[in-house]
Amino acid sequence: MANLSKINALMCGTGEYTTGWVGTGASKSDKKIGVVGLTLFDLRRLGKVDQLSMVGVNGGKFPAIRQHLAENIGGVYKDMDLSFEEYPEGGKVDPEAYKLAIEKLAPGSAVIIFTPDPTHYPIALYAIERGMHVLITKPATQLLSHHVELIEAAKKHNVVCFVEHHKRFDPAYSDAKARAQALGEFNFFSAWMSQPKLQLEVFKSWAGKDSDISYYLSSHHIDICCWILQDRAVPTRVVASAATGIATGEPYNCVPQTEDTITLMVDWESTTSDRHRGTAVYTASWTAPLKAGVHSAQHWYYMGEKGDITVDQAHRGYDVTVDETGKMWYNPFYMKYSPSETGHFDGQRGYGYISIEKFIDAARSVNAGSATPADFDAHGLPTIANTVLTTAILNAGRISLDEKRAVFIKRALSENGAEQWVLE
Repeated sequence: MANLSKINALMCGTGEYTTGWVGTGASKSDKKIGVVGLTLFDLRRLGKVDQLSMVGVNGGKFPAIRQHLAENIGGVYKDMDLSFEEYPEGGKVDPEAYKLAIEKLAPGSAVIIFTPDPTHYPIALYAIERGMHVLITKPATQLLSHHVELIEAAKKHNVVCFVEHHKRFDPAYSDAKARAQALGEFNFFSAWMSQPKLQLEVFKSWAGKDSDISYYLSSHHIDICCWILQDRAVPTRVVASAATGIATGEPYNCVPQTEDTITLMVDWESTTSDRHRGTAVYTASWTAPLKAGVHSAQHWYYMGEKGDITVDQAHRGYDVTVDETGKMWYNPFYMKYSPSETGHFDGQRGYGYISIEKFIDAARSVNAGSATPADFDAHGLPTIANTVLTTAILNAGRISLDEKRAVFIKRALSENGAEQWVLE
C-alpha cells in the first residue's frame, strides 16, 4: 500500500459513532471518542488519508465537537492532526449540506456515511453518481429496492461501495464463519443483541419514527448469518413479532409505534440440497437492564448438519470491577482506546478500525488501477452486492410487522433482464 496515493475523505454524520459527541457531551456508551473520526485521523498520521471534511445538519455543533476532539483525542494521543473542513459553515442548519460537501470533493474521494437510517440511500446515491467511493453504516438501506439501486449505481460508476458490517472482522466471528463451512448443511441459527434502556434517551429523536431496533441492531447478526451461508443457502420467508410497552412509557415516552424488542423468524433453503431447510431467529432489543455490565449484550448460536458453534461476543474472559460501577465486561478487540508505549493511538488491530481501513485501502487500490470494485465482491468483504440479502430480511421484517403477515424473498427478472431479489 506504500505506493498508493493518499485519499481525501468526507465524514457524513457528526454523532456518537463519528465523534463520540452526542449533543450534550461525550457519549455514555463504549464509544466516548467515536470510531470513524479517530480512525481517519490515525490513517492520516499513517499516510493513507489526506484532507478530511465532516458534514452534519446543524453547523452550530462544530465548536463543541472540535473542543471534544481536542481534549479527548488531541490531548491523549501524540501526532494527531484533527483538522477538517466543516459543513454547513457558519453555524447554519441545512439538512442538505451533504450535497455541497460532496461536490467539493474530487472524484475518487471517499464518503463515509453514519447518519440516520432513512438518509443512507439519498446520500450514498448522490456520492456514487459523482464518482465517490462510499462506505455506509448498517443498515445500508431500509428498502431492498434502494439497496439494488445502489448496487447498480456503484457498478455503473465503477466505484467501491461497502457496508460497515465490522463484525465480519471480529477474529472470533471470522474464525467461526470458516469453521461453519465444515459443518455440512445449515439447520438452525439464533442471535440475540441488546442495549440498555438509556439508549432510548440517545435515540429518542428517531426511535420508532425513522427506524427500529431490528434495523439498528439485528442487522449485525443477520449479516453474519448471510455471510456464513453465502452461496450455500438463501432466505425465503420472514415472519416478525414485537414486544412493546417500555419505550412508549415513562421516562422515555417514545412515539406510540416504537417496539421494545423485535424478533424475525426466517426460513432458509439450501442451494446445494433439495432436502435441507434451515430456520433462523434474530432478536434485538433496546430495553435491556441499565447495569448489565456490557453496553451491548450479544451472542449467537449456529447448528449445522455435523456440529454447532456458540459465540458470546460480550463476555470474553475480560472483566473489570470498580466500587462505583460494579462489574463491567470490556471488548478491546473492537476498539482499543489506551495509547501505545510511545503515546500514539494503538487501536489499529481493532475490528472497528480494520473495517474502515479495509474500505480506504480498497478505494485507494481502485484509484491506482491495481484493483476493480468487482474484485472485492469475490473476497467475501461486505460490499453493497454481498450484503443485499441482509437488507432483504430486514425490509421483509418491517413489512411483516406493519402488515401482520409473512413476507417472501424471491428472485425475479428486472426490466433489463437481470436477476434481482424482490419481496412479495
